[in-house]
Amino acid sequence: MAARRLGGSSWQQVVSLSRRCCVPGGRRERYRCSSSSTALGKTVDSSEVTPEEIVLPRKKTWDKLAVLQTLASTVKRDPTAAHYMFYDDPYLMPRNAATSRLFALSKESGRNAAKYIFTNFPQYFDKTFAEPNVPCLMPEDLTPQIEGLSEEALKERIHLRRVKDSVNLFDQLVQAGTPVSLETTNSLLDLLCFYGDAESAPEKEEEGKEDLEEAGVNASEQAAPKRQFQKGSFSPRWRDNNNAERIFKTMPERNAHSYCTMIRGMVKHGVSAKAYDMYIDLLNERHKADVHTFNALITAVPYLKEKFVERWELAKVFLNHMVEQQVQPNLLTFNALLKTLRRCGGIGRSMALLVFKEMEALGIEPSLATYDHLLSIFYRAVSPTDLGSSGIISEVLGDIEKRSFTPQDPDDANFFVNAMQVCCDLKDIKLAYQLNKVMEKGDNWKFLAVDRLNGYWSKFFSLLCMMEQIDVVLKWYKAMPPSLFYPTPKNIMDLLQALDAANHLEEIPSVWEDVKQLGFNRRQELLEELLSLMSREQHPEEIQLAFAKCAEDIKAAHEQTGREQIPLEWTGSALGSVVLLFSRAGRTQDAWNLMELFQQINRIPTDQVMDEFLNCAKRTSSPDEAIKLVKLAASLGLPSVQRLKNRTQEEFELSEQQKQTLESVKSDGDSSDSDSD
Repeated sequence: MAARRLGGSSWQQVVSLSRRCCVPGGRRERYRCSSSSTALGKTVDSSEVTPEEIVLPRKKTWDKLAVLQTLASTVKRDPTAAHYMFYDDPYLMPRNAATSRLFALSKESGRNAAKYIFTNFPQYFDKTFAEPNVPCLMPEDLTPQIEGLSEEALKERIHLRRVKDSVNLFDQLVQAGTPVSLETTNSLLDLLCFYGDAESAPEKEEEGKEDLEEAGVNASEQAAPKRQFQKGSFSPRWRDNNNAERIFKTMPERNAHSYCTMIRGMVKHGVSAKAYDMYIDLLNERHKADVHTFNALITAVPYLKEKFVERWELAKVFLNHMVEQQVQPNLLTFNALLKTLRRCGGIGRSMALLVFKEMEALGIEPSLATYDHLLSIFYRAVSPTDLGSSGIISEVLGDIEKRSFTPQDPDDANFFVNAMQVCCDLKDIKLAYQLNKVMEKGDNWKFLAVDRLNGYWSKFFSLLCMMEQIDVVLKWYKAMPPSLFYPTPKNIMDLLQALDAANHLEEIPSVWEDVKQLGFNRRQELLEELLSLMSREQHPEEIQLAFAKCAEDIKAAHEQTGREQIPLEWTGSALGSVVLLFSRAGRTQDAWNLMELFQQINRIPTDQVMDEFLNCAKRTSSPDEAIKLVKLAASLGLPSVQRLKNRTQEEFELSEQQKQTLESVKSDGDSSDSDSD
């Protein structure tokens, strides 16, 4: 409508305005409306254009999302807001990384449940209320329309991805003597090999994560026995003599597509040995494999050979076969080769750069997965003490900072998290800044999904706490959560250590508020670290009062007795630290209430704790509390009883009754002397 209005009257208005336009000297000039000579490929002389003639500009085709992208560029990230995916229900705003992942999975589960209802009960969604209607959001009709025994009915069921129905109909056609074309049989093999002879349920479409990783990675997670099988082999999705193998064996005619489909399906579902045997059969039949089949075989090399040298030799055999069969390698070929070299030890480190140079010689631009494999070969496959220099990652970052990437390999999403881990291992903050700049360039940030986002920023923040000035650390800390990530307990520990190193312990109360917000106020190791830092030294009165407030919250966390919560047990160090903080803040009664717990939990207070409590009693003129302290020390059999008695007598104004009570308290030394007499 706006375009029609523009076309109907705007050009006339432009022409009429141009006639009224004059230069400052008063001379009228005729103006023309035209695009630049670059756009039109020609230059129109103003003398050749009559006042009524208009040269229309060349049509500009805009992207469908151009307006939305322009509007999005005007909005900045709100550091105090959670991820936009949680905005639908404020009640489900996550507090930490665990609840963030739980809520994200819950939302995806609900989306899958809606798809299931759409798919299985399309008859209940026959009315369209949306204006305008969005067909992709409406349920698909997956009910077969062609009945009877025919190849067309089989093609329809294959197209609808009905695995069991397709197999049953194929068997019926074979039993009825109806020939099935090679193309249709190959399509059925494609379906069976993709789903592993299982029904095409949404929950079975996703592949599991790879269980085998290169040695030396995540050593703490490799405490479990090493698995001797490849991904998917633990799942009965590829049985011996399954439907795919049975149909393949009964085929009267097989072409290269038939063999390649079987090979790729076997590799995908964890039977690499069978895939290799099938490849040998393909060669014996004098067929040629396609590039996707070679990519799958190269990926399966680590599961076919045990020794590093044998793995590299087998990979070279496949590469030579590609040359003989005149198969042009693509990006995924080199990525598969580098992924195999990750599991070849020293041979991988010696051959990786040669493979990368060959890739550049063929004019194939690397993807993020290519660089991820290189970093893994040179950094993650060795121990942290053998990392060496940062030359490789510096060159990698120098290459990728000039580009904006698009997804080309499933492993592209691993690059930024793994590269940040390398920066942390090298303890190089400059490389981390450079990597973060690359991540924020263009659409590169899209490679960090919600589950990877927290890992990336968590590693970056830990490195900041380790290597950066405290002012910079606090600036990042205020800008990152919760919009970018939710700090983990380790991040809080790193922040506390940075505050301690920079002597900025006055920031601890604000950090404690974040700890409560994140739900970490029952983490024993975190509470111990907080109390240790707050009670280690004497601080100005204002800071001590803030520390005492934090200590009160920690005391309440230990006393919390909810139905689903296991009460925290007091340790001697934690109890003593809280007493110190209460004493320094002048809260004598609160401090004494905790002093009595020492005897109940069979712990011994340190001399510093008792001296601080006595100082507090002196400041608040509480001689009764001082006498109670002496009695407590005597009941615990501490050697400091006599010293505490002397201090109480010298520093407090005692009544006669209080003096008698104090004199009646006897230390273990006094008792032993009387016994000897």
